[in-house]
Amino acid sequence: MKEPPDVVLACRNIYVTYGEVVALDDVSINFRGGMIHAVVGQNGAGKTTFARTVAGLVRPATGSLEINGRPIPGGNVNDARSAGVELVHQSFALPPSFTVAEAMQFGADGGRLYTRAALERRWQAHLDALDVKVRAGAQIRSLTVEQQQAVEIARALVTDASLLILDEPTAVLSPEGADKLFERIRRLKERGVTIILILHKIREVLAVSDTVSVLRGGQLIDGPLPAADIDAETLASLIIGPSGRAIAEEDRNSLTGATPPTTDGAATTAVTSAPMLSLTNVTTLSDGDGPPLDSVDLTVHAGEIVGVAGVEGNGQRTLVRAISALADVASGTLEIDGHDMADSSLLSRRALGLRVIPFERNVEGLSLTSPLWENWSVGRLLSKPLHAAIRPDGLRRDCRAAFDDWDVRYSNVEQRAGSLSGGNAQKVILSREMDDAARLIVAAQPTRGLDIGATAFVWDALRDARQRGCGVVFVSSDLDEIFDVADRVVVMFAGRVVAEFCAPFDLATVGSAMTGAQA
Repeated sequence: MKEPPDVVLACRNIYVTYGEVVALDDVSINFRGGMIHAVVGQNGAGKTTFARTVAGLVRPATGSLEINGRPIPGGNVNDARSAGVELVHQSFALPPSFTVAEAMQFGADGGRLYTRAALERRWQAHLDALDVKVRAGAQIRSLTVEQQQAVEIARALVTDASLLILDEPTAVLSPEGADKLFERIRRLKERGVTIILILHKIREVLAVSDTVSVLRGGQLIDGPLPAADIDAETLASLIIGPSGRAIAEEDRNSLTGATPPTTDGAATTAVTSAPMLSLTNVTTLSDGDGPPLDSVDLTVHAGEIVGVAGVEGNGQRTLVRAISALADVASGTLEIDGHDMADSSLLSRRALGLRVIPFERNVEGLSLTSPLWENWSVGRLLSKPLHAAIRPDGLRRDCRAAFDDWDVRYSNVEQRAGSLSGGNAQKVILSREMDDAARLIVAAQPTRGLDIGATAFVWDALRDARQRGCGVVFVSSDLDEIFDVADRVVVMFAGRVVAEFCAPFDLATVGSAMTGAQA
């Protein structure tokens, strides 16, 4: 029997496994047309697997799918697309060397030939119709993160999709970028497009969605629930579950948006302790990874968390690269624990206690094709002499113990890192980098893509490191979490530190500095 015509997506008893891991467990759900549906849950709950199954990238072991009343066998992207489904992945897939027009045209309509001018006219009209303010002739690599995402969505709509799935679309966006995305989503809804959002942040879920569905452990716990009938506290409880980790009240408020950001969690440690990191008038050369640093002064004391705020692309990556010996210091001084390290290697800096949680976990943080225990053991092996004996069994044992401490969800330390969910992959990096020998921790977007329980876990770990006397550089585009965790906040704009603030923080003042108003 066919579903009513207003049901765009009907899932019946969907069951998906990866080896011994059950990713989706007997999931049955209907999504009605012309609405914004949020699918939420902790890392490993099955959200991305659900999105990929609907989009034809994963074939369910059992169960059935209907899209717009049409049965879809599953496991075939072309079938899903012909039925009107498009998926925009969290990791952008557009070739950076292409122009926007070339990226839009790629695979759009077979082998038809266009002149460059005609190609750009064709796709500029499409972009304009969707209110995407990007030149069709611009190179993908020249676009901001928000613009790249807008182009990804525009490309997904080339096929006149009736069901658009966005997997963690706000993970790479600033708060302003997220607001713009939500406006674009609402306009698409007005055009009759049904949208499924995979989201982590509860305040975003309640701000934009019409319904909310909760997955936990691969099972549908509840939903679709009318978003207007559920509050942040109730939704958080559904996501975490009765056996989930307890979250401190001040963190729960910040994570759910139930109250304005506070500084209750910030330490009152005096900044008279010794500097763990000191940058004085540091300038770097341009290395193609964001603007170079321009006369940057920054000090981080032992027992202090310094938040680095700013719209993405204003030098935060270069700052992390300079501290990590990946960007050359052209002038100025860089000291770690009182040692001049401007010309030293990353290994030398690690010997002094530097630990780095990189921006891109799947590129800089992990080898996705290597076993988990090898990824985790890298930190240990870097500190050993070349002639030292390596005992894999001992490393595997220590790896398991660390994963237990950090609540990493995995089946075996021999499995490849690429098989983990994004949040669990991030926990592998955290368990490796935040070891007992750490004295200066550079945490670059450490909670990006993590659920509320895992995010609070990371915040607690950073606070514990501070209590142990570590200095922490905490880079984040989320002002709520910076205000909740940091003792001081510096703002970067165009490669410079343009402002510094101490608690209590004012959202409007910090936000103004992020736009360059105080540059």
